Amino acid sequence: MTSMTGGERLVRMLAAESVEVVFGIIDGSYFGLYSTLRDHGIRLVTPRHETSALHMAGAYARLTGRLGVAIASNGPGVANALPGVAVEQGEGNRVLLLTSWRRHQIVGPDRGGTYQYFDQPAVIRPMAKFSEAVPSFDRIPEMFHKALRHSWSGRPGVVHLTIPEDVLNTEFDMTVEDVTPARYRRMQPVGPAAAQVSAAADLLVGAEAPMLHAGSGVLHAHATTELREVAELLHAPVTTSWAARDAIDERLDVAIPMPYSELCDRVRNDADVVLAVGTRFGETDWWGKAPNWRRADSQQLIQVDIDDVLLGMNKPVDIAVQSDAREFLAALAAELRSRDVVPGPARVERLAAYGAARTQARATLDQALATEAAPLHSAQVAGIAQQVCGDDSVLVADGGNTAIWAQLYHQVRQPHSLLSTYKFGMLGAGVAQALGARAARPTATVCCLIGDGAFGFHPLEIETAVRNDLPVIVVVLVDHAWGMVKVNQEFALDAQQLVAEGGLPAEKRINTDLGETRYDTMAQAMGALGFRVDDGAGLRAALGEAIAAQRPAVIHVDVDARAHKFAPSLLTFKAMHAEPAG
Repeated sequence: MTSMTGGERLVRMLAAESVEVVFGIIDGSYFGLYSTLRDHGIRLVTPRHETSALHMAGAYARLTGRLGVAIASNGPGVANALPGVAVEQGEGNRVLLLTSWRRHQIVGPDRGGTYQYFDQPAVIRPMAKFSEAVPSFDRIPEMFHKALRHSWSGRPGVVHLTIPEDVLNTEFDMTVEDVTPARYRRMQPVGPAAAQVSAAADLLVGAEAPMLHAGSGVLHAHATTELREVAELLHAPVTTSWAARDAIDERLDVAIPMPYSELCDRVRNDADVVLAVGTRFGETDWWGKAPNWRRADSQQLIQVDIDDVLLGMNKPVDIAVQSDAREFLAALAAELRSRDVVPGPARVERLAAYGAARTQARATLDQALATEAAPLHSAQVAGIAQQVCGDDSVLVADGGNTAIWAQLYHQVRQPHSLLSTYKFGMLGAGVAQALGARAARPTATVCCLIGDGAFGFHPLEIETAVRNDLPVIVVVLVDHAWGMVKVNQEFALDAQQLVAEGGLPAEKRINTDLGETRYDTMAQAMGALGFRVDDGAGLRAALGEAIAAQRPAVIHVDVDARAHKFAPSLLTFKAMHAEPAG
C-alpha cells in the first residue's frame, strides 16, 4: 500500500502516456496535480489566460502527433477555457483538458449557491468529444482510460475530465496498479481491407484524370510522405483543404496550392476520379459541389477517413474506406508499386499545363511585390519572413486580412510547418499557437504573423514566452483597424466611394478603427525584444536580430493601411459562404 493524492494518480497516468508538457494556470484547487508534474518528468508551461493553454496544447498536438494536455481550475478558470475548447475541437486537435471542481459533496448537482461553480461537464459535453466528472479517487483510472479511448477513436478533438478538489488534493491509501496504455486502449491505427485498397488502385490506375484531395486527417496521421508517394506514382495533382495546406511541398509538380482558387476549381472539375483522404468536404471545400467540383454523377469518389460517420456525408462516395490516412496511403503506395504503374502522356501533359497555370497565378499575385518601401505592403511580409526564418521554420497566421496576406504569400516547403485556425477563424489564438509550436519543436524558428486587432486579444502571452523561455517571433501588421471588417463595412455602406477613393471618411465608418499602440515598447516592457519597422530592409534586420538573440521578440510593422484592406481573394472567401449551385 502507498498514499498519494488524486492529482498525483492522474500525473502518473499522464507520464505513462508519454506526456512531456502540460499547459495551464496554477491554482490551489488542483495543487495535488500540478505540484507532482516535475517529479514525473513533465514540464508545466503557465500562460496568462486559460484559453491560451488550450491553443498551446492544440498546436503541440498538431505538430507532434501526440496528446496535448491543458489544465484549468474550477469555475472562472474553466469558463476562460471554453473558447479554447470550441476552437480546438473545431480544428480537430487531440487535446485532453483536466479541470478541478469544488468538493464532491456540493457539486453535480449544485447544492445551491456554490461558489465558483457551474456544471462544467454538462457545458463542455456538446462542445467536445467527451466530457465527464470523476466522482471519487477509486474511479480516476477508469474515467481517465475512458477519456483516452475517446481521444484516440475517430477524428481527433477535445476530451475533458473534471475532478473535485478534495479528490485531487487529498491523500488516499492505494495499491499501485499502473497499467500501460496498450492495456486500456487500441494502440495500432485502423487499417483498410486489402480488397478496398485493390479496388481503389483499379479506379485510380484506370482513370483518365485522377486527383488527390488531402484534408487535415493526413496531417494528424503524419501521412505526408505517403501522400506524396501516391501522387507521384499516379502522376496525379494534389489539392488540399485549408486546414491541410501544409500536407505537401508546394514546389512539387503534383502540388496545386490552395491560394490558386481558380486553378483548384479547374483541377477538381477535370478529375474523373478523386481520392479524398482525411477530409469532410466542408464549407471551405465548397461542400464538394459544382461548380467548384465536377458533378458527382460524372466523377467517382474514393473517400478515406478514420471516422466512418463522415464517409459520404457531403459528397456521394463510390468507395468508402474507414482507415487511418497513413495506413491507407502506405498500403495504396505498395499496391501501385507492385503494379509498376507507368503514367501515360496525357497525365504528364495535364500536370505540365497545371504547372504553367500555377506559374501564371503566382506572377499575378506577385505584382503586389513591386516595392519594399515604407509603409510596407502587406504582401511583402510573409515572403520576407520565410526568406529570413528558413524553410524549416513554423509559420503561424492569425487575423482577418493579415491571415489572408500571410497565406497567399507564404509557400509551403516543408510539411507540418503552418498553423492557423482554419475551421474557426479565431482571432487571438496565434501567439499561443506559436508558443505551443516552440514547445513542440524546441530548436525551430517559430514566427507568428498577426494583425493588430488579433494581437490585442492576448498580448500578455509575450510575457509567457519570456518567463517560459519560448523564443518565438511575433510580427504585428499594424493598420490601426479591424481591417477585414472595415473593408466589408465600407463596401456595404458605399461601394462606389470605396472603389473610387479607397475608403470612406471617418464620419461614415462605424467603430472600425483602432488607436495608436506601440507594440514594440509593450514587448520591451515584458522583457522581450521589440522592434518598430516600416520597410523591407527594417523587417529583415529585425527578424535576423531576433533569431540570433534566441529571445522572444515582437516586431511592430507599419503597413500600408489602404492596401492592407484589399487582400486578394476576399470575394472568393465571401462566395465560399454561399451554397454552391450543384
